[in-house]
Amino acid sequence: MKLLRYGPPGREKPGMLDDTGAIRDLSAHVDDIAGDALGADVLARLAVLDPATLPAVGGHPRIGPCVGGVGKFIGIGLNYSDHAAETGMAEPAEPIVFTKHVSCICGPNDDVILPPGSEKADWEVELGVVIGRTARYVDEAQALDHVAGYCVVNDISERAYQFEGTGQWVKGKSCDTFGPIGPWLVTRDEIPDCQALDLWLDLNGARRQTGNTATMIFSALYIVSYLSRYFTLRPGDVICTGTPPGVGMGAKPQRFLRPGDEMRLGVEGLGEQRLNVIAYTND
Repeated sequence: MKLLRYGPPGREKPGMLDDTGAIRDLSAHVDDIAGDALGADVLARLAVLDPATLPAVGGHPRIGPCVGGVGKFIGIGLNYSDHAAETGMAEPAEPIVFTKHVSCICGPNDDVILPPGSEKADWEVELGVVIGRTARYVDEAQALDHVAGYCVVNDISERAYQFEGTGQWVKGKSCDTFGPIGPWLVTRDEIPDCQALDLWLDLNGARRQTGNTATMIFSALYIVSYLSRYFTLRPGDVICTGTPPGVGMGAKPQRFLRPGDEMRLGVEGLGEQRLNVIAYTND
């Protein structure tokens, strides 16, 4: 299934994408694509619904973040060997973990707002893993049982905030609109191998990132297991698993986001984001 949330920010409704690409309303069956609705029992109940029997959503509504009420938004740094090389950093011996505060989450086609003083905002297309069942001290072999599905994430990062000040990466990772997720949450039954997915990102029509999840240093399921050693993962938590090469920081010369830029990005089988970059205004 491809599950989504549509409507104005903060008032999104749950939906399902049918085989024709039309949105079908799920409000009679779940309150939101969030929390306990991501459990295997609820997903199984939704899977047997005939989309043709669900109300069709007319027009072209805004598509919101594909998961509501995210509790933790967790990032993994330098998880592709070729991306580590382009940044001049050594491959990590174990996953580099950081957080993106959930206030950065936005929809897959919302405007990306550069904060005041932004100088080095960068793009990062990533595979997102959505937790569907509480995970605590989970072995890698059982990690998939705790995954509801996958989505596209753009882990937008202000490099000056991330690296050039003091403190943690979280400052450069958590600006408003720096966490577009979606368009859909694709349930794991539709993705037989999450380690064989192409990723790509275009900036103003020019290809910047090309990669495949096969080149991850740490697999998505290993990451779920690893994180569960240190803190409990709960339904609706989202993990972004690292980015392939081609980020602006690694370009020669470096190229960072500017107002008027357009990013288009996607992950095989998970849909596409289209994001316009604007400057912050105090309206």
